[in-house]
Amino acid sequence: MKKQLLMAALAFAVTSHAAVPQPEKIANTQLKPIAAQTQAALWASRLLGRYHYKATPLDNAMSEKIADAYFKSLDGEKLFLLQSDVDQFDVMRTKFDDAINNEDLTLPFTIYGVYQQRFSERIAYARELLKGKFDFTTDETFQLDREKAAWPKDEAEAKDLWRKRVKNDWLRLKLAGKDDKAIRETLDKRYENYQARVRKLNNEDVFQMFMNAYATSIEPHTNYLGPRSADNFEIAMRLSLEGIGAVLQTRDEYTVIREIVVGSPAAMSGKLKVGDRIVGVAQGDTAAFTDLLGWRIDDVVQLIRGAKDSVVRLDVLPADAGTDGKHVTVSLVRKKINMEEQAAKKSIIEVKENGVKRRVGVISLPTFYQDFEAKRKGDRDFKSATRDVARLLGELKKEKVDNVLIDLRNNGGGSLNEAVELTGLFIDKGPVVMQRTAEGKVEVESDTNPGLAWDGPVGVLINRGSASASEIFAAAIQDYGRGLIIGEPSFGKGTVQTLVNLDRFAQGEKTRYGELKMTIAQFFRINGGTTQLRGVTPDIKMPVTSDTENFGESSYDNALPWVAIKPANFVPAGDLKELVAPLQKRHEARIAKDKDFQYLQEDMAEVRKLRKENAISLNETVRRKERDAQDARSKLREERQLALAKEAEAPANTPDSKEPRTKAPTPTKAEPKAAVAVKGSPRQDDGLQADERNLASELAAEKAAKNAKDVMLTEAAHILSDEVAMLKTDTRMAARLMPYMPPTKPGN
Repeated sequence: MKKQLLMAALAFAVTSHAAVPQPEKIANTQLKPIAAQTQAALWASRLLGRYHYKATPLDNAMSEKIADAYFKSLDGEKLFLLQSDVDQFDVMRTKFDDAINNEDLTLPFTIYGVYQQRFSERIAYARELLKGKFDFTTDETFQLDREKAAWPKDEAEAKDLWRKRVKNDWLRLKLAGKDDKAIRETLDKRYENYQARVRKLNNEDVFQMFMNAYATSIEPHTNYLGPRSADNFEIAMRLSLEGIGAVLQTRDEYTVIREIVVGSPAAMSGKLKVGDRIVGVAQGDTAAFTDLLGWRIDDVVQLIRGAKDSVVRLDVLPADAGTDGKHVTVSLVRKKINMEEQAAKKSIIEVKENGVKRRVGVISLPTFYQDFEAKRKGDRDFKSATRDVARLLGELKKEKVDNVLIDLRNNGGGSLNEAVELTGLFIDKGPVVMQRTAEGKVEVESDTNPGLAWDGPVGVLINRGSASASEIFAAAIQDYGRGLIIGEPSFGKGTVQTLVNLDRFAQGEKTRYGELKMTIAQFFRINGGTTQLRGVTPDIKMPVTSDTENFGESSYDNALPWVAIKPANFVPAGDLKELVAPLQKRHEARIAKDKDFQYLQEDMAEVRKLRKENAISLNETVRRKERDAQDARSKLREERQLALAKEAEAPANTPDSKEPRTKAPTPTKAEPKAAVAVKGSPRQDDGLQADERNLASELAAEKAAKNAKDVMLTEAAHILSDEVAMLKTDTRMAARLMPYMPPTKPGN
């Protein structure tokens, strides 16, 4: 079965190697390619050169593009390599094609060796700087983004760059209240961890980086997935795996349980809790334990995952035990684990206005998932985004919501088939999207199932992170006049990818080559246009919160151009244009009075200002003044939120009330009332990285951020409530604009 995928580009690092002039210094642990990798590269090149939508020969011109992409992926911020390091490989820029064709990947691995050497030198220097002191009275700045900067011309320039980097790290912690001893310990451990992570990289990592330098040089959404990455990609698409149901992370060389999935073997055992450290893993009831201290997290996960109903034993150091504490052995039987966190979810927002209450059903969809393998095998209950959304729509119908909002913010795409079928829930029958191959052949993907799962008004909330399959769905809903698109312009990815399993070319059964995610077509809206580069323009425009210059299809140098083709033959379901202007006017009037919305816009303006300046002061007095101003703003906002929370808790003083309005009780020190944060607002800088914070406090902060007030979602619900009000007030207009809807009664 062909797996057609519509996703935003995955973030992959890039690397490369071949026979080249040997550098003066080579890292002690020089990684080398294996035969399976050189063979996989050759097969991938043949597929990319012949079957890619933008088929490009692997020649000297492509070789130079690979070289640029490779060095950028290794050291995109120009922090480690010197200009001379890059220059010494200048004569080899046209040899990357030969490296692949001749099955000799010495060149990319040699370059990685130079990078590895420089990385070790920079980190060693950073740790040496911690032994001294910094002068925070001088007026100098630290450059935040060095992507467009040049590589340091010599060692002196590289050391000055790192002196400023370490100085900024130190100042952030100092401003957060840490003393010199704590700062020195924190940063020394941080830099040591940087080095440890690089040491753990293996030849599969380097090969994947190199192959992605090649793949993305053709087009942004073409990628190579190594064997392990391919497995993880499949898991992400089917939203299930076979294991114990624990989310893990690395902390101080330990594998720590970060989360336990409800109903999983880990949860049902009652023997594991968040914060426990897994120090060993054994297969079955009798095998010896493998010591995990210092292991990469993906290697640990590989050991813990396994076939359903098989036994895995864990050697656990409890969270409340010291490093020399008593270990506990936990035996678990692996089961199928569903990743419900990434599945579609529903909620209801009640909007009260002018004495009228309306209910807006919200369905949040993080990705267009589908269990391809289960569907291929004929499993009737295979995991599907469309099936889940259809079920949720049925529930919302029973709960008598007035409108439905599909939240696709930051949904990067997924299955093309799911995008088509999900659209079919809101239209009767008809074309949804068109695909054009490299040969110019146009195919129309249609919804063939009659009937609507939801025949009421609908809205779609998008942002810059809504890409690919999200854009197909939003564009179809817009072109059919079926619903309102709300938010900011989407990503702009209008290409279709397919997964090609390279293992079919492998020499032996145990050899794995990985997979190629390759662009094979461009998709077009049924109106003939494409979302490529331009994305989907919302009907109701909200303030832009993203960095459009550096995020989105238009930020790629080699993105495909915008083009148009002949429209498909379709009949619009409705026409909502008459609603757009009055709804936009009401929206703008409302957010002009909404303090939370204004706060969010202020924060985004500050981020854009900082990004434009691309520099931050290393003078303590200047930074402390900036921090105090930020703290003052945060305090005012928190006080406002607390006041609103108290007001909401106090009984309303209505004309019919016999009791006077009472003041809400003042929160005590023992039971503080937390202010409701606004989603998207910046977190106060504590100078720490995620794995340096206390796990419990980090999880609490994440929970608070997740539960923060979502002003964009709330405003989208108000817009849809306004729409319902207009339609119920003017039933003739409703019948004219939405003929598919059942007749509504005037009034509420």
